[in-house]
Amino acid sequence: MKKSYKKMLIFQIIIFLVFFLNSFVSNILGQYNLVMFLVLSLIAFKFIFGFEKDRNIHTKDIIFDIIIMLLVYFIFIYLLGVFIDFAKTANYYSWYGLKTFIIPLVFTIILKEILRYMMLKKSEGSKLLLTTSIIIFVFLDVTEIIYYTVFDSSYNAFIFAALYLVPAISNNIVFSYITQKVGYKPIILYLLITRLYVYLVPIIPDLNEYLTSIVGLILPIILGIKVHTFFQKEKDEYMERDYKKGNVLSLLIPSVITIVIVYFTSGYFKYHALAIASGSMSPTINKGDVVIIEKLEDNFDDLEVGMTIAFEHSGVVVVHRLVDVVKEDDEYYFYTKGDANGLRDNYAVYEDMIIGIVRFRIPFVGLPTVWLNEM
Repeated sequence: MKKSYKKMLIFQIIIFLVFFLNSFVSNILGQYNLVMFLVLSLIAFKFIFGFEKDRNIHTKDIIFDIIIMLLVYFIFIYLLGVFIDFAKTANYYSWYGLKTFIIPLVFTIILKEILRYMMLKKSEGSKLLLTTSIIIFVFLDVTEIIYYTVFDSSYNAFIFAALYLVPAISNNIVFSYITQKVGYKPIILYLLITRLYVYLVPIIPDLNEYLTSIVGLILPIILGIKVHTFFQKEKDEYMERDYKKGNVLSLLIPSVITIVIVYFTSGYFKYHALAIASGSMSPTINKGDVVIIEKLEDNFDDLEVGMTIAFEHSGVVVVHRLVDVVKEDDEYYFYTKGDANGLRDNYAVYEDMIIGIVRFRIPFVGLPTVWLNEM
């Protein structure tokens, strides 16, 4: 083994031991401590091995492909959100949110991927050093989870492996492959978008931990396949991309689709979509249909008997027909009924319960919502 390889292996073993101890002995690498450890690791790396510049002629090509792929991904998960439901995110736009979540995550992603790149460049194709670097970054991704997981049963061990360990192994293999091919910039971009968006948007699809794990496992693999395919084509013929008309159009189309889907599913704008989970409005609106709701904005004078409205009752959004309107002391009281029900609802709908007026119906689109919720 080369002398430089031995030095690199010792360096990697030291970092691995730190993550190992952090996982099983004392969890000290939280947030800024992890950032400081990565900074010190990079300083030590530069002092011992020196740095390699990240220059690759295909970086722009891969970054463009990543943006297209992620736009398609967001289209998919927000459509999935129509079927599964959405969850409001906390307000991270405060100083507390920035310093506690966003800033340390950004620094961790950037420093980690630069360190990965430097290790791989100095490993010069050594399979042993490649393997040890992957193990290091797998431990980095799961170190905190390991510390707080109680391995007192085979079930807990299986859950840890299925939800965290296997995706971490898969992701780091893919990230290492792409980093070897095109450097650290595409992976940093990919991770910043996929890890930060949950802190930056007001509403996200309410995926459970199993679906989140599956998506987190599959998405990087798709990215790795795209990169591999790109370089396979490079071997066969020289590829020169025209970044003008064709690529702008291929970027614009998924961007517009993403914006439209987020607009209609978020509930923060004038119109939004809602999947119907019951048959109380049949045959006008059937179970599994999706309705487009126009938010009311306190214009209660616009509501008339016969309209179909959406309102919140006991934490559930209900879509029923308006059958009576009573005004007392400048306050409106609304009474509703499902078209399929024999009697009107046994409660009054107050002004602050009203969401909006149903304007359109899209048949069958919400059926997966019903199937998933009834499983």
